[in-house]
Amino acid sequence: MYVRALSLRDFRSWEAAELELSPGRTVFLGSNGNGKTNLIEAVGYLSTLGSHRVSADAPMIRIGASKARIGATVVNTGRELRVDVELNQGVANRAQINRSPVRRPREILGILQTVLFAPEDLSLVRGDPGERRRFLDELATARLPRLAGVRADYDKVLRQRSALLKTAGRNARSGSRGAELSTLDVWDGHLAAHGAVLLAQRLLLVHELYPHLAQAYSGIAPESRPATIGYRSANLPPEFLDPFRTPQPGDEQELESILLRELGAARSKELERGVCLVGPHRDDLELMLGSAPAKGFSSHGESWSYALALRLGAFELLRSVGTDPVLVLDDVFAELDRRRRSALAAVAAGAEQVLITAAVAEDVPAELEAVPMRVETTGAADHRASRIAVAVDAELPVVTAAEFPVEADAE
Repeated sequence: MYVRALSLRDFRSWEAAELELSPGRTVFLGSNGNGKTNLIEAVGYLSTLGSHRVSADAPMIRIGASKARIGATVVNTGRELRVDVELNQGVANRAQINRSPVRRPREILGILQTVLFAPEDLSLVRGDPGERRRFLDELATARLPRLAGVRADYDKVLRQRSALLKTAGRNARSGSRGAELSTLDVWDGHLAAHGAVLLAQRLLLVHELYPHLAQAYSGIAPESRPATIGYRSANLPPEFLDPFRTPQPGDEQELESILLRELGAARSKELERGVCLVGPHRDDLELMLGSAPAKGFSSHGESWSYALALRLGAFELLRSVGTDPVLVLDDVFAELDRRRRSALAAVAAGAEQVLITAAVAEDVPAELEAVPMRVETTGAADHRASRIAVAVDAELPVVTAAEFPVEADAE
């Protein structure tokens, strides 16, 4: 799988651009703030409908614009598909596949698969459980795109049920009795049904990712303690949390029953606190080094190694069950020591397409033989525009983004 063409309009620092890409390794070179990370952020958005830098879409729309557009032509086993997303201020985003509108943007998921490693990935080891849940869910969705709908439905039910718990709790404390309790039973069923699907996919993923993670970490840091992963949940029996347990066809039904039972047992506490205490939104991916949690018990170097191993494990897992995902490396070689750089370069050398950002060419291992593109900016400091040259050679002309042809908006 590779991206043959990438187009941007009013995306962050890019007013308009059309880039032709090819299989192999491409490195976008430029000083911080010139817009090189914006390019690979756009690629990642087409893959996950999210950014590795911000949680909301608004910052990705260029200042002064009402919308941004990202488009790519993706080649997978010889077949080309065009995918476009429009990010809008104040209204719903829109998406197209081969220039035809789709009902929901999430219908494009699965067309482009990426694995992105960035400095922000340290939060996978040192950050909150939400970072690790997101890692699991995005990887699971890459393998099973329909899971995006399950995640959206679960989040909707969680919001509705949480609001109902607050109302019911207030009424109970004031001595009034409303219809909220009987309504909660209905929402319990919805939460358990969607949550069971999400849990089953997370548990399957942990089971299948485990050997890839362990192997990747031992290759990066052979002198360190072994790295292992597990799933942590206060609601599930121990046998479900064993990463060596092979998932079974009837797991979803059993997990749904477990969640319903746990929701019933926690009802009084939930009403008292006004929050939902049961479900996959409270779980965590457990990262271990030897017998100790990686969070709080790993050095800076070990944390980097673990974060890198998680991404390389994800890459190998996706590759083992399908085509090579696009490997995206955002300004990470400068952060790694020689051994970690070599381990990452070895994987990158065998990937079908690798997109790299770096401040200087010397940050990228020479053995990767990456095609360089220089990214620069022009304009006033408060409204700068990125531009790109097709090579790093100073004698080559710099082509501004505005000189690239731009397709008209779809009707």
